[in-house]
Order: sequence, then structure tokens, then C-alpha cells
Amino acid sequence: MSKSVFRVVTRAADGSLRIKDYPTSEPLLRMHTQIGIDDCSTDLALRGLPVFRGLVGPMPDGKCIIRYESPEVFETLTKEWSAAKTARRTRRRTQAPAAAETEAQTAS
Repeated sequence: MSKSVFRVVTRAADGSLRIKDYPTSEPLLRMHTQIGIDDCSTDLALRGLPVFRGLVGPMPDGKCIIRYESPEVFETLTKEWSAAKTARRTRRRTQAPAAAETEAQTAS
């Protein structure tokens, strides 16, 4: 399935995120100056898409959404993402078979 929605994320005056979706890139081409095309994305569906002055992107956002962000939103979300603590999983400690045998022998 190809990417079909263009999403622009900016910051509203009150500090909240403002998300606007477009069905094609045409409105973006009218509002922003295209300065190139993406030719190095690891998501092959993004290659060849426009790169706009004043926006960071394109980047994948789900299966069928192409996301562009303002530089301020990109910086803020990246800092939040990098500062987020990941839940660490702990491994159960099991006794090695040889240690279990030795312990069973000494107990009898």
C-alpha cells in the first residue's frame, strides 16, 4: 500500500500541537517552497517525495501517512523521545544444571 495522507504538524499559538492532513501534496506545494526531493530515506515509499523549506520530512507516520514537522516541533518531540525512560525487562535468574545437581547432592 502506498502512502496516501500528507500530515503537517506545527505548534499552535497556545503551545499545543496542530495537525493538518492533506490527501495530496498539492496544497503543500502551494504553501511551501520545494527545495529538493528525498533520495535517502530507509522507507522506500518516501523516496522521491518533496522536501520543503521550513519543514522537516518526509518521515513515515504509520502505514499510509507521510509526516512533515516544523523544526521547533521536530526538536521538541525528539528531545522528549530521547529523554523518555524505557521500561527495562529483568531476566529471571535460573540455576545452572550443574549447580542444581551439586546443591541437591549436598542437601541429601
